[in-house]
Amino acid sequence: MNASLRAALVVSPVGPHLQTNIVTAVEMIGQAARAGANLVLLGEMALTGMVNNDDPAHDVPLGQSIPGPFSERLAGAATDLGIWLGFGLLEREGTCLYDTAVLLSPQGDVRLRYRRIQPQWHGRHADPAVYCQGTELRQVETDFGSFAFMVCGDLWDDSLCARMRELRPDWVLYLFERGFPGGSRDQARWERDELPEYSRRVAGIGVPVLATSYVCTEVFCEEADAFGGAMVFDRAGAVVAMQPLDQPGILHWEA
Repeated sequence: MNASLRAALVVSPVGPHLQTNIVTAVEMIGQAARAGANLVLLGEMALTGMVNNDDPAHDVPLGQSIPGPFSERLAGAATDLGIWLGFGLLEREGTCLYDTAVLLSPQGDVRLRYRRIQPQWHGRHADPAVYCQGTELRQVETDFGSFAFMVCGDLWDDSLCARMRELRPDWVLYLFERGFPGGSRDQARWERDELPEYSRRVAGIGVPVLATSYVCTEVFCEEADAFGGAMVFDRAGAVVAMQPLDQPGILHWEA
């Protein structure tokens, strides 16, 4: 019998100052755990935002190693709070960069590390020796059943969705970044034009999805200008809970 899942999807504010982003994320993780969550999930590239610009001189110094100061800080939070903790970051291994998702156990160890397979987190002409992709979808058993990651554009890749259907985890943890041109935070536009497409993609993999994104609270980088939001989808793609756009906060949901 699996334990009851009490998930907290954190829409953390991201700005230009990395230490501020880290401190705020850790505070929100603690808030979520104190409210009863046993799984806390942060969004894609939750430390920096998606600020990469295909210039290795700019991007490589922003990358975080695993283990490294950021992952170790979050591992300490997971251990202290006794929670499962998922998050996204721009990972650096040597001179290679990856759009990575990590799941930590309540003991602080890395139980799942997933490197985004779909390549559109960087430009088409970015140096392939620096801007790299993963190759494998994997799942891991937890107290709440099996989890697998997808990151942003993975959900829009038909071949990856077919592979996820075959993998059949109990849950998909989906970390994404999305923004409208011009910085719009139009909730009605999101619900009318975009959310139905996400629902159709989730229905296509047939697995319930927990999805969250960071929110850019000040304009410091056009590429990073995500409008936030968090959703829980059932396996048929219906939205069963949602955090509105442009609002830092925590979406709590219990299975």
